[in-house]
Amino acid sequence: MKEKLSTESYKGVRDFYPNEQALQNYILEVMALTTESFGYEEYGASILEPLELYEAKSGEEIVREQTYSFEDRGGRNVTLRPEMTPTLARMVARKRRELTFPLRWYSIPNVFRYERPQRGRLREHWQLNVDVFGITDIKAETEVISLANEIMMNFGASKEGFEIRIGNRKLLDAKLSELQVPQEKHAHVLSLLDKKDKDEEACQELISIVGNADLDIKPDEEITSLLESLKDAGVESAHFDNSIVRGFDYYTGVVFEVFDTADGNNRSLFGGGRYDNLLEVFGEKPIPAVGFGMGDVTMRDFLETHELLPELGSATDIHLCTVDDSALPTAYTLASRLRGEGIHVSVNLTDKKVGDQVKLAHKKGIPFVICIGEKEEKAQAFTIKNLKTEEEKEVPVSEIASFIVGD
Repeated sequence: MKEKLSTESYKGVRDFYPNEQALQNYILEVMALTTESFGYEEYGASILEPLELYEAKSGEEIVREQTYSFEDRGGRNVTLRPEMTPTLARMVARKRRELTFPLRWYSIPNVFRYERPQRGRLREHWQLNVDVFGITDIKAETEVISLANEIMMNFGASKEGFEIRIGNRKLLDAKLSELQVPQEKHAHVLSLLDKKDKDEEACQELISIVGNADLDIKPDEEITSLLESLKDAGVESAHFDNSIVRGFDYYTGVVFEVFDTADGNNRSLFGGGRYDNLLEVFGEKPIPAVGFGMGDVTMRDFLETHELLPELGSATDIHLCTVDDSALPTAYTLASRLRGEGIHVSVNLTDKKVGDQVKLAHKKGIPFVICIGEKEEKAQAFTIKNLKTEEEKEVPVSEIASFIVGD
C-alpha cells in the first residue's frame, strides 16, 4: 500500500479557503483601488526571472540565502522572484524609448523568499509595489509616501496607529566616508546597520568595522523640505529617523518605513525609497525612481492587531431553492436572467428538503433565498426571503435584481 500524501501545504505558504480568500481579496482590493486613485497603472510579469537579475542589485544575502533558484532544462539559472523592483527596472529599461515619463506603475505580485517562517514573514506573500519614474526631486517622495499613508487610512487606521520613519542613504554614505570606511564596504555596512537591532552577529560585525563611532546623522535640507511637503499633503505621522536604512543595495537617497505603534505588534510593516541608478545594470542611463513594497502578511497582522478586519459576507447574492428537479428549468431561467442583471446566483443541486436548503444558504452567509415549486413555475412573481431579518416579500420578476441591490 502506498504511503498517504500529507494534506499540509508547503512550509511557509498558505492555502486560502473561500472565507480566507475573501479577506485576501479585500486587502489587495484596498491596496489597488487606493493606488489607482493616485493615477497609477497596473503592470505584471512572470514569477520566473534569470538569477543574474538579482545577483546584480538585490543584495548578496537575498541571492545567497533567500532565493528559490534552480537550473532549468536549458541550463539557465532561474529564480522565483524574491522582489519586484528589479523586474520593473528590466521592463522599463527594455522599452524606455517608447514610454512616456513620468511613469506611475503598480503591481501586486506574489514573491518568494526562503526564510524562517514567523509572524509577519512567510516564504510566499503578495506585495503591492508602487513606483514613480522620472521625477528628480522630493515631489516624488511626497507623492509616494502620501499614497502609503492614504492606504493605511483607507484600511481604517488611526493616525496614532502607525508612524512613518524617514531616513536618507546619502547622509549615511557621507557619514561612512567621514569615518574612512572604504566605498566598496558601504553597501555591506548599511546592510549591517539595517539588521543590527535584530541580529547580534550583525551588531558585532558592525562594531568591528566602525568601532564605537557615533553614526548619528542630522536631517539635511532635503529631509526638512520633504517633511514640510508631507505636512502640506496631510501626512501627520512622518518624522526623521537616522536608523532607517532599508536592506536593498539599490537605494540611493531617501528611504522610509511604516511602523505599527501598537504594543502587540510594534514592528516595521513596509517601506521603500529612492533608487535612481538601477537601470545602469542594463546599460541604460539612470532614470530617477521612488517606490515602496507593502506585503499582505504584515498588513493582515496590523488589521488584526487594531481590530480592523471587516466582516465579509458571501459573494453570492441569492440562492434558488427547488422543491424537486421539476423546478430546475424555472430556476435556471430565473438564474440566467438575474446573472444578466449583475446578480450572483446559486441554484440548488441537491436532494435536500427545502428547509435544509435554506439552512445551508444561511450557513454560507447568502443573504437571500427564493424557493421554487409548482406555484412559482407558473407565476411571474417570486417570494424572496431575507435570511438575516427573516422577512419575506413577493416581488415581480422584473424587480428582483433592484430589490436585492437596494435592500
